[in-house]
Amino acid sequence: MKAFKKAFKQSLALFAVLVMAAGAAPASAQDKIKLRVLGMPLATGNIQKHREQPYFETLAQRTGLPFEVEYKPLDATGIKEFEQLRIMRSGLFDVGGLRLGQISRDEPMILGLDLVGLNSEYETAKKVVAAYQDVVGQQLEKKFNTKLLGVWPFGPQLIFCKPPIKSLADMKGLKVRILDGVMAKFMEKVGATPVTMAFAEVAQGLSLGTVDCAVTGPSSANSAGWPESVTHVYPLALQVAVQGYGINLNAWNRLKPEQREGLQKAIAALTEDIWAYSKELWDDAMRCNGGQDSCTTGRKYKLTTVEVKPQDRELAKAAVREISFPAWKEQCDAVTPGCSEAWKKAVGPIIGMH
Repeated sequence: MKAFKKAFKQSLALFAVLVMAAGAAPASAQDKIKLRVLGMPLATGNIQKHREQPYFETLAQRTGLPFEVEYKPLDATGIKEFEQLRIMRSGLFDVGGLRLGQISRDEPMILGLDLVGLNSEYETAKKVVAAYQDVVGQQLEKKFNTKLLGVWPFGPQLIFCKPPIKSLADMKGLKVRILDGVMAKFMEKVGATPVTMAFAEVAQGLSLGTVDCAVTGPSSANSAGWPESVTHVYPLALQVAVQGYGINLNAWNRLKPEQREGLQKAIAALTEDIWAYSKELWDDAMRCNGGQDSCTTGRKYKLTTVEVKPQDRELAKAAVREISFPAWKEQCDAVTPGCSEAWKKAVGPIIGMH
């Protein structure tokens, strides 16, 4: 019995020492803020490689805050693009790069940021995002426990085709990989068959003939090797492919006020930088894909760049009123009553639609 008491006292003493040692641990070790970050797919190219990943991996140095980031690109995790909101809500990742078109099946309000025909260039897209981002953010907080930290574009989205095309009329009967359900309606309008396919699978789909055409930006197409399989690009901008960054609200609420402010400012700086970088990449990738000498960010190909027909430009311009907004209105109002009215109040004045 005495031996037992002695051993018990020794254990208590050891436990006390361990507790004191833990209390004396360096503050920096205790204060580390671990952030699990789900990034854009590797397959999307330069923005992920040269802006996003390096930025998150140096977040502590950039903010002066003790962030310890574990960064993983989406296509290195096995997670599907359309699952991102569910993953963010679950808390499996703290911060996520959101493929907004792909996750819109879970929250159609998101599509209001980038309806077909709405954002034909960067300037309009910036105005739309500034006007509507908070509306979308409130919905993501309410339904998916996710705070929207920032929105940025890959840039104007063009049509890349394996069969030669001269206009939208030539796409009749072709299978086209689209970005979202509203774009599907536009493709059906011109007689094409819309196909949903993850970005990482498109290059093979074009090579094998699973799809005849696909929509993306010129830089992403170049990075993914699409020009090895396609022959023509039709530079009619349908959308700008907005993406976003969100943080799980539980992770956000664990941060101190100054830490929240620091992270918010850091993401704002990143998204602002990507807006500018996206434009540089877009211009350079168009030259690269067409085989021009002034190509610095991609691989040279010899795609035929087709001159856009005036009637097609008018069709895309009218699409927001005649195709994409009516299709989206029905879908969004069914899920969230008043959705389309909130959009018209925020975005309508920008394009003269009330």
